[in-house]
Amino acid sequence: MQYVVLIVIVIAAILITVDAIRHRADVRRRPHVDRALATALRGQGSGRDVATELEAQLRPGDEVDRPRDGIWASLSERLDPIAFRPKLAAGTEWKVFRLPWGDDYAIVANPTRTVHFRLQPSDVELFPFLDGSRSVADIIVERLDEEGGLDADAIVELTQSLDEGGFLDPAPLDTDAALTQALERSRTAFPKLRKFAKTLQIEWAGPDKPVAWIDQHLIRILFRPAAVIALLVVAFGGMAAFVAVERSGRFHLNATAAPAESALLIALSFALTFAHELGHASIEKHYGRTVGSAGFLIYFGRPAFYVTATDSLMMDRWQRVLMFAAGPFAELVLAGFASFALFLFPDSLPAPFLFRFALLNLFIIFLNLVPMLELDGYWIFSDLIQVPELRPRSLEFIQHDLWHKLRTRDPFTKQEVGLALYGMIGSVFAAFVLVTAFYFWRAQFGGIVQALWDGGLFSRILLVLLALFVAGPLIRGAFALGGSLWRRLRAGFRKIRFRYETSWRIEAAQLIDALPAFEDLPEDVLSDLAGRVRLRVVRAGQPVFWQGERARAFYVIRSGQISIETEDPQTGDTNVLRKLSRGDSFGELGLLQSTPRSATARADGEVELFEVDRGTFDRLLADSIDAPEFGLTLQAMAELREHPTFRHLSSEALGDLIDHGAWHTVSAGEVIVKQGEPGDAFYAIRSGRVDVIRDGHPVARLGPGDHFGEVALLNDQPRNADVVAHTPVRAFRLSRDGFDKVIAEAFHRHQLLPPTDQTWEH
Repeated sequence: MQYVVLIVIVIAAILITVDAIRHRADVRRRPHVDRALATALRGQGSGRDVATELEAQLRPGDEVDRPRDGIWASLSERLDPIAFRPKLAAGTEWKVFRLPWGDDYAIVANPTRTVHFRLQPSDVELFPFLDGSRSVADIIVERLDEEGGLDADAIVELTQSLDEGGFLDPAPLDTDAALTQALERSRTAFPKLRKFAKTLQIEWAGPDKPVAWIDQHLIRILFRPAAVIALLVVAFGGMAAFVAVERSGRFHLNATAAPAESALLIALSFALTFAHELGHASIEKHYGRTVGSAGFLIYFGRPAFYVTATDSLMMDRWQRVLMFAAGPFAELVLAGFASFALFLFPDSLPAPFLFRFALLNLFIIFLNLVPMLELDGYWIFSDLIQVPELRPRSLEFIQHDLWHKLRTRDPFTKQEVGLALYGMIGSVFAAFVLVTAFYFWRAQFGGIVQALWDGGLFSRILLVLLALFVAGPLIRGAFALGGSLWRRLRAGFRKIRFRYETSWRIEAAQLIDALPAFEDLPEDVLSDLAGRVRLRVVRAGQPVFWQGERARAFYVIRSGQISIETEDPQTGDTNVLRKLSRGDSFGELGLLQSTPRSATARADGEVELFEVDRGTFDRLLADSIDAPEFGLTLQAMAELREHPTFRHLSSEALGDLIDHGAWHTVSAGEVIVKQGEPGDAFYAIRSGRVDVIRDGHPVARLGPGDHFGEVALLNDQPRNADVVAHTPVRAFRLSRDGFDKVIAEAFHRHQLLPPTDQTWEH
């Protein structure tokens, strides 16, 4: 038998190797699109239009009906982000989940249930506006009226992400998936085999209909009260029967089992896993959700089936708890039958095997239900206490925030105490699992391993190959750990090398010079600043600085993404104000105003920053006479950031506002806007009060933090009221062109929202 298995493995390896060589040769023979594009671009130098050159190369001999103003003018008009009118596709579903600890969230599923986004509840409040009748600019203005904040980046990011995820009508063509499928088809004649060799996983995309049939014809009867009671009796009565047999001392779990017995246990484990996954899928289908995919994988050396239950994110909390419990319960019922048979017939021939089968599966169920591992018990516990993403949040809190809290003696919220306890207990339990798992694998597979080792040279080679095969996840984990250590070493090496190389400083100078606050900085001051910059590497989840901390530096992002978030000191609730990426700066306003940090800056993944300390920053401010625009720009940005309307905007967006607007001071009694005149600007009040008068009658009085004139950002319609300064007023005036600029730049800056990271596979 071992020779047959060895031959199969060798043949598979040869097929994959030959296929990879053939694919590389095929890639070298393919034409390169970039060369054709470069040739077309060079056509500009010979007087030909790029579009004409591309059309001539890609469609020779065809006449192209081109717009009179040119193809680029037509594209510019059709793709104008300001005029984009998003319409939510029919069948899109969303649900808001309110949590007692705060951190409320919403889940939205596209009509095909293939993509799920996790959003803020405030994002879902925009969905009624996504009816195709409003442009993005209209939605921003309506949100401005309701929330009081001009958060263009968030709305643009949301609408474009929904479009890419298939939530809007018409759904976009998934060019990435089509291209991947085409390349996969041309790359190999054995795509499933190739994928399995790389991932130890085979996926089936169509389990929903078979599961629905099984649920309707077989499983549904088990939801009847009599059937539920009978299953509970078998499950928990079987546990009691097993305990009684185990206490009798008649059976023991030997160190190793016979090869035939081990093989039978492996075969039965497939049946148990299938029942486990069918339990999950049937509950999901029972509540009207879609079973996305299913498949087979090698999970830490153990062959197993799995189903993806991502659509269960849309289920209510207790429905999800029932779904997660259904898998272990199905195994517990099967173990119960074995335990009853063992209890009734302890002297039968299969009794020792039944004992081993029941014990090992009860142990697996125990591990599955312990909430310290990211298995069913973890998800049940997370839903019971209503703390999503419990494990990653607890590990992140222990790694980064716990020591900061202890060092600064900040009080802990109840949620933070829970995160700390869970993280520490989970770390201890992980060591326990490693020890017990070794004993479990030895008991289940020891007989087969020993038989292969004693079978001669070929069987030993087969054993080594199988060990490498099933240990694939551990090997990949070791490589991942090595990669993480290498990145840390590389970061330290870069910091050392950064001190002696000028190219990095040139890059820092270019990024700083591109910032709105620094665009008018003299060259000698900019060079001095770049010469004093330092490189800082921040790990995923690590704060750059904390809310309330004293400002000691400002930062420019070289690579990665930073989240700016505020925290409620009473509840520990966090609210992400904005996300920053390469070229963005943060922290400069805290240095300018010498005030504590108003928010926490936290790394999303590994981030490289250019850091400018307070001493260097103060030196520049002290010399602001040589660079007056620098100080004025920073002061204007600080004033804008303090206003509720603009607090969510990035420094780049604030720079756009400054370029297209200005602060104005108005005396008491002065008319700011007049009813019936064309509207062309928007105003945000920093200090003072104004009266809104329509047709000679006062209708409202506005004060600091309020705004008016937003309708004029979109249309040239006449003003519908007078606005008169009741007291001296200081307000920021933004032109309609400036508003359009902010939205257009938001489209360029946006990054797509990732689907929810809770892709539940069981």
